[in-house]
Amino acid sequence: MKILERYIFKQISIGFLVVAMSLLAMLWLTQSLRFVELVTRQGLPVYLFAELTSFLMPRIFNILSPIAAFVAVLFVYNRLVSDRELTVMQSVGISPLKNALPAIYFGVFLTIFNLYVMNFGIPSAERNFKELEWQVKNNLTQAVLREGEFTQLKNGVTLFIDKRESDDTFSGIFVSDESKPDLKITLTAEKGRIIKSKNGPRILFINGVRQELNKKTYQFSSLAFSRYSAEFNIEQNKQKRSQTARELSLTELLNSGNNPDFNEQQQRKNIVEGHRRLVYPFYNLISALLACVGLLISNFNRRGQSKIISLEVLFMIIVMGGDLAVTNLAARSLYFLSLLYANCLLPLIACFYLLCLYNPLSFCHKAKRELLDVA
Repeated sequence: MKILERYIFKQISIGFLVVAMSLLAMLWLTQSLRFVELVTRQGLPVYLFAELTSFLMPRIFNILSPIAAFVAVLFVYNRLVSDRELTVMQSVGISPLKNALPAIYFGVFLTIFNLYVMNFGIPSAERNFKELEWQVKNNLTQAVLREGEFTQLKNGVTLFIDKRESDDTFSGIFVSDESKPDLKITLTAEKGRIIKSKNGPRILFINGVRQELNKKTYQFSSLAFSRYSAEFNIEQNKQKRSQTARELSLTELLNSGNNPDFNEQQQRKNIVEGHRRLVYPFYNLISALLACVGLLISNFNRRGQSKIISLEVLFMIIVMGGDLAVTNLAARSLYFLSLLYANCLLPLIACFYLLCLYNPLSFCHKAKRELLDVA
């Protein structure tokens, strides 16, 4: 790149990073609020909370990238116009297309990067996120054993712990087991710990008392122990977790029509998601072009470029809104799938046409000739 191109490219990159990081931080905060309960109520460690929310970053970045690119390019080129830098470039014979090259380079770079993120980064992060979320929500110590609460399980077992410590240990434990209709068992212990076995997790009680009451014969027995382990049939949920469309690879999405595990609606959604992974990254290039084309082909206005900027923002909203609308239509019927590509290609072609072939002076001369002919 030439000096001017490097200069503009650098300004766009800095602006993009500022806008993207700001939006990313705000959206991360709103998304992470969903998992605050896991920390405050279920005692999820902070490092695990950070790891869980970090897997959301590729998905959030992919959504914000075209918006941040549009804002950064629009800001940089509008400043070039305001400072007369763009006017000087045009006066020495630099065409609108050459002035737009830094934005095009930046858009192409983001497009390639987002192709990687959408087809490799997001599926991997989504799988890790779902697996970690599944483990957290089905973890015995996090989901069942809560400090200072009586937890009633479905199998007739009531648990209470006074304080949870590190390494799955807890103190002041009380268990009431009425899972058998004719027998009631009560266990109290100074300390307890979760131990893993082949049949599932068990609770190891330390320094406690086991009391048993037969409800039919009213026979009562009591046993003091230093160590005692018991299984209360509260092992983790072993149901297989279903995969979402974001977790599947591009090949799996496009071949969903041949997968009998998906119903017809899921097949359509997966196929649309697969095609969208190929199309959506190009909106980074489109957003960069939409932000600079109007400013490059329009004449300088001392009063500012508010009208041009408003039109560019409007076209950006139309294009991004069209992507959402066409995606929903294609999910209902694959006949609309071609519109997904049309919504991407038409703005791209229009922007390059305006940069390469549009000449406002020719239209002015044509209008003057028509007026002369009429006179």
